[in-house]
Amino acid sequence: MNPPLVLTVAGSDSGGGAGIQADLKTMLALGVHGMSVVTAVTAQNSRGVQGVWELPVEAVRAQFRAVVDDIGVQAVKTGMLASAPLVETVAGLLASVEAPVVVDPVGVSKHGDPLLAEAALDSVRTKLLPAATVATPNLDEVTQLTGLVVEDESGMRRAAEAILAYGPRWALIKGGHLPGDFAEVVDLLTDGTEEHWLYAPRYDNRHTHGTGCTLASAVASGLAKGLAVPEAVREAKSYVTGAIAAGFALGSGIGPVDHGWQTR
Repeated sequence: MNPPLVLTVAGSDSGGGAGIQADLKTMLALGVHGMSVVTAVTAQNSRGVQGVWELPVEAVRAQFRAVVDDIGVQAVKTGMLASAPLVETVAGLLASVEAPVVVDPVGVSKHGDPLLAEAALDSVRTKLLPAATVATPNLDEVTQLTGLVVEDESGMRRAAEAILAYGPRWALIKGGHLPGDFAEVVDLLTDGTEEHWLYAPRYDNRHTHGTGCTLASAVASGLAKGLAVPEAVREAKSYVTGAIAAGFALGSGIGPVDHGWQTR
């Protein structure tokens, strides 16, 4: 049987730890066929982002239509979209597919480099998030989108409510940036009715580049396999936790998570 089909719509990371590269590695590791729409090219390494070049709207639209119209998709994951025109273009394209959509509202890189124009935030809120089956913001992205500063688990619940108000069916609020020296990392998945609190060990490993891209791609892979959202998120959390534990040094800065940890 052919593997499930997953499409990532995101930026390229020349260092190979995040973005399109992380997405495709994750999809391969989880047994699905990964396809890509490149929205931007970055010059990026372990020390940060040295440059960003957006692709024209026409190039993004052509890549998407080439894949969807011929091959088809069973899940879509979006990542770095860079600008309001690209966000709005991608949101419009997503309206033409019935597959579940995982939106990772990428705002800044692991090193703090901006990856989304300030002018694009309203388009993310009003155009992109309503198209999401699951939205996966980290706490910095929650603040960027809602203005809420989250410092504890009750704040995560308020953050989820604020994100859900923009229209996604589920919100996965990632708590890895919660202040404090906790032995566990907690995420909250909710659709506004049911809540799933997901805990995992916190590893003393600074090499975590690509964590958000990897998690969102793993969720999309699970959905493409036909898993319900809570099960897909739970399996994705398990996969990314192992990848973080096995993250390795690369260059002179922050290294990536290990997408191939299950086979090493």
